[in-house]
Amino acid sequence: MMLPALLGKKIGMTQVYSEDGVLHPVTVVQAGPCSVLQIKTVASDGYNAVQIGFQAVKPHRATKPQIAHAAKAGAAPQKFIREVRLAEEASDVQPGQALTVETFEGVVFVDVTSTSKGKGTAGVMKRHHFGGQPATHGTERKHRSPGSIGSHGTTRGWGGDIKRGKRMGGRMGNERCTNRNLKLISVDKENNLLLIQGTVPGANGGYLFVKKSKTARVPKAK
Repeated sequence: MMLPALLGKKIGMTQVYSEDGVLHPVTVVQAGPCSVLQIKTVASDGYNAVQIGFQAVKPHRATKPQIAHAAKAGAAPQKFIREVRLAEEASDVQPGQALTVETFEGVVFVDVTSTSKGKGTAGVMKRHHFGGQPATHGTERKHRSPGSIGSHGTTRGWGGDIKRGKRMGGRMGNERCTNRNLKLISVDKENNLLLIQGTVPGANGGYLFVKKSKTARVPKAK
């Protein structure tokens, strides 16, 4: 059985009231419809997965391999394509089938994967929340400096290189990241929208991969 998952686009944020009058900040996501482009199995590909695509593009904006690959499933070439890994072979979907937000009916929590906003080059205080240097006692034009890295950053005994992963200034953001266990507030079938509580990574208009959370603890009905 296929795990509830869709590709979509981040629209923006708004607020909605629940039935008990609580105000929830939510992110509006246009999810689907997504076309099933390929079904992968252990016998043919070595693993089980379903390949889905979002937002059809005109043929002249796609390559010939992309057009031929989508044509096998009876679909148009897609702009955003991802795979949904499965534990067992998918038997409830077919190539060319359109997946909509109805697949998220009954889902309480979701995981959202996207590319975070790029912040450019940032120092250690902004990038890693360092405290900086003292504001007094002779500190001059070094308040936001990371300080010395020689004694704690090198691989002593093996060379003078800085240890891999040492927290320093550099490019911030523009990385693939996942926000897990976000509550799904509402599903709008007519407009193909998901209202997800809280923020999701990326800028408005960015592409998202939304799937049912596997680690969230859903309270059982009494």
